Amino acid sequence: MNKLEYIWIDGVEPTSTLRSKTKVLEDFGGELAECPIWGFDGSSTNQAKGNDSDCVLKPVRLYRNPIENNGYLVLCEVENVDGSKHDTNQRSELNMIARETRTEPWFGMEQEYTMFEGDVPLGWHNGEPPPQGDYYCGRNIGEEIAREHMDACIDANIKISGINSEVMLGQWEYQIGPADPLRVADDLWAARWLMEKICAKYGVTPSLDPKPIKGDWNGAGCHTNFSTNKMRETNGIDFILEAVQKMSHKHQEHIEVYGADNNERLTGEHETCDVNTFKYGVSDRGASIRIPWQTHIEKSGYLEDRRPSANCDPYTVCHRILKTVL
Repeated sequence: MNKLEYIWIDGVEPTSTLRSKTKVLEDFGGELAECPIWGFDGSSTNQAKGNDSDCVLKPVRLYRNPIENNGYLVLCEVENVDGSKHDTNQRSELNMIARETRTEPWFGMEQEYTMFEGDVPLGWHNGEPPPQGDYYCGRNIGEEIAREHMDACIDANIKISGINSEVMLGQWEYQIGPADPLRVADDLWAARWLMEKICAKYGVTPSLDPKPIKGDWNGAGCHTNFSTNKMRETNGIDFILEAVQKMSHKHQEHIEVYGADNNERLTGEHETCDVNTFKYGVSDRGASIRIPWQTHIEKSGYLEDRRPSANCDPYTVCHRILKTVL
């Protein structure tokens, strides 16, 4: 017997969440093509009305489930019963634009998150801790959870490329990519699902709130690194700067799809640029777009879009960048 956990993104607004349910199969060979189409009650996930509630789960990527014996994770797109794309299916939109380009786009996404124990971040039960400083890549709390999650992602063949503790106590980050846009976005959603399950074992909850604690504390983003084949070649800096120029003309369109309540994080302080301002700079973490120092020196590489919030939809972020740049 094999347990297949079907995972999909719901229609909750303004920020979608993950849903899942389990199918038990005999003689499953471990291939995506063997995963049957399934369905669910869309009226309970803000994806249908009660008098026409059936929605379809179309399997699109398969992972080993590292936290369940004989288990698999089946990431799904949501479709209507006639096979058409559901309105909440952002993956389909990304798939279409990614298939049209011949520029070999790569993405890497840096998922920041805050572990909460009850209504306060992990480590905050005795009151507000000392100001941020030593926590970043240093003496933070929750490392055993972050490392268990990293190992689980590796076991699931999720393209995780690293972790680090972040600026606020109880805050961490993991990086997914670089890879093609669909792989990165799929893997980030699967990694989020695993993080929720692993945190639950420790009695904590991972928050993707872009400003989990008000005041003089860093927010939580999902910095997105991007390049095309021409950017990665000799003198690719010219194409990087061309992309930055295009993004400067579409700043508001990007902000609109980069996550709910992102204005609380993008204040111009705490390593952000003001939400109403667009600027770029080399090594500038107070810019909208950072050009890494290696890229500046080598005249090729990638750019970092620092505007997406921790609660962004990676499908929408990748789609918006591709639409603007390409």
